[in-house]
Amino acid sequence: MDISIDRDELYRAIARAQSIIERKSNMPILSNILLSARNGTLSISATDLELGFQNEIPVQINSEGNITISGRKLFEILKEGKNNNIKIQEKENNWVFITDGFTRFNLATYPADEYPVFFEPDEIELVDISGALLSEMIEKTVYAVSTDEAGYKLSGIFIQRVSRQDRVFLRMVATDGHRLSLIDKPFSAAENLGLGNGLMVPKKGMLELGKMGQDGGSILLGFKDKNCVARKEKALLVIRLLESKFPDYDAVIPKDAASSVEVARGDLLDAMKRMEILSNERYRAVKIAFENNRMELVSTNPDLGDAQEALDVVFQGERVEAGFNPRYFIDILQSMESERVSLGFSDESKPCTLKGEADKGFLGLIMPMRL
Repeated sequence: MDISIDRDELYRAIARAQSIIERKSNMPILSNILLSARNGTLSISATDLELGFQNEIPVQINSEGNITISGRKLFEILKEGKNNNIKIQEKENNWVFITDGFTRFNLATYPADEYPVFFEPDEIELVDISGALLSEMIEKTVYAVSTDEAGYKLSGIFIQRVSRQDRVFLRMVATDGHRLSLIDKPFSAAENLGLGNGLMVPKKGMLELGKMGQDGGSILLGFKDKNCVARKEKALLVIRLLESKFPDYDAVIPKDAASSVEVARGDLLDAMKRMEILSNERYRAVKIAFENNRMELVSTNPDLGDAQEALDVVFQGERVEAGFNPRYFIDILQSMESERVSLGFSDESKPCTLKGEADKGFLGLIMPMRL
């Protein structure tokens, strides 16, 4: 392979692909990216065996071919390059030569025919969906995915089709057992996505899908043969689905609230950040109490001290006093857009719910902690 290409265009493509590759793996080739030059096009592929990404950009080809190259090193070479014209040449014995006319690099590679391949399932039906819609739904749920290696059942976002009042919605749900985030968006074409009774998409794959939608535009999305497939222009993303069964999350969502609180989202968010200052592994709970349109926050850490703050709220119902992890409030409130949020409480042993007028279809839920 012998090609010449614009540095900025290649840099953008490699930046997208190198976020997928494995930096630490017992298969060293997974830290590489596959470059394939054919018919005036450079195909860039990256995989970690759980998801695969491919993109195409125009290139000047002197000779066609395939090479693998360290994704991280190529990214750094392009980032620090001085010239916009990059030349990449395949050499004998699995070496590749890269130059921008000023600096010359010789990098070791792996044989291209050893690079793992991934495929888009045959005859998959892809549905047109707004990239902005997908990104919003992912942003409002992905932080609640479990990061505990033992929590495999909770290590992804659950996607399903739901119907109510003769309307079809696309739903995403994530939980780590301590908090839950759920969002519904009207999407009649959800019936054609191939979701069945619901599917689990791993967190890393959902983050990549969210990136694909950040620039707006439309994405072609579908599910088949235990894979999630997304296409946008020349880019292809294939994600292997999780086979674990998502828990019955609906059972933990309170149907009624004995007490409700309306508060400015920004004020509560800032207060929770201040309460978190004294949190550590042993002492995380913030005591929340409501009475007479006042919200009292108290954070106590015997090793460090304590913090107290009061907020003006609109309170209705029975007196409430419960403990919560401030980080869970911060994550949910940061994902919301409403100026004011509504908190619902049943009793000190039941979860708190969060909703907002400008966050249609969204529900946040936080389990209480012992004080």
